[in-house]
Amino acid sequence: MNDYENAVDTKGLTKKFGDFSAVDAVDVYVEKGEIFGLLGPNGAGKTTLIRMLCGIMRPSNGTATVMGWDIVKNAENIKKNIGYMSQRFALYNDLSVQENIMFYAAVYAIPINQRKDRIAELIQTAGLSGFEKVQAKNLSGAWRQRLALACSIAHKPPMLFLDEATAGVDPVSRREFWYLIYEMAGEGVSVMVTTHYMDEAEYCNKVGLILNGKIISIASPDTLKESLEGNLAMIECDQAMAAEDALHTHPDVLDASIHGVVVHALITHKDKKGAVIKHLEKNGIHVNKMEFIQPSLEDVFIHTVENQRKLN
Repeated sequence: MNDYENAVDTKGLTKKFGDFSAVDAVDVYVEKGEIFGLLGPNGAGKTTLIRMLCGIMRPSNGTATVMGWDIVKNAENIKKNIGYMSQRFALYNDLSVQENIMFYAAVYAIPINQRKDRIAELIQTAGLSGFEKVQAKNLSGAWRQRLALACSIAHKPPMLFLDEATAGVDPVSRREFWYLIYEMAGEGVSVMVTTHYMDEAEYCNKVGLILNGKIISIASPDTLKESLEGNLAMIECDQAMAAEDALHTHPDVLDASIHGVVVHALITHKDKKGAVIKHLEKNGIHVNKMEFIQPSLEDVFIHTVENQRKLN
């Protein structure tokens, strides 16, 4: 195994398809034992970036290393020493839980004399005890996810890539899945995860916001939330869509967006609350309640994306 400082290190990493830049000059690093999240909408470049780092896709420009190995020169070394899991992880439906894990243990060349113990360990780690003989096609989405994770870490990889791995899984199962990831990170495994779920991004040590192939911000979730300019207000009113439009015309409102049945507004100063309410009521909108709240990662993401789109 290579001696390396960062689990992932990219400099100007770019992938073009014709004139289109799917990944545009990305500089990012992931420390050993860190959980790094790539948060962005569909089409932002998350999967393309992961595929380059896994040695599956060659970059157009820039450089990157994974566990000290160059993604172009040492792609085969990278593939052998990482775990990779996506929403479409290849499980064999007609094989049982135990048989799927046995298959991947063989693929990853785990020594024959170690396989029995390793398979038993994986079944226990993934919470699959009692499901050993169940065919993969008969598992629910959440249990298939656990099986996919067990298969992807059969060879005890020091680096794990999760590409939208929890898409379509219920919130409780996603939380349980993340407990497993935390345990692995606690044992020194480095994790890079792509997601569009805001609650998952909260689990990460660092989050990179990605849009149109570019990383537009990198920091811890708390730091990102603290960096949000202005004061965030939650407004309950009778016409949320009309309120959003009206708020955008007020000079002391930096941004506004609908969150369910309420509107979140970034206001320059808290003492402008009365003026904002008066402005809404002047526009025929009755305000039931307006209070200042702590921003969420979703608030940060929406505001950052909107600002970026205005610049473009």
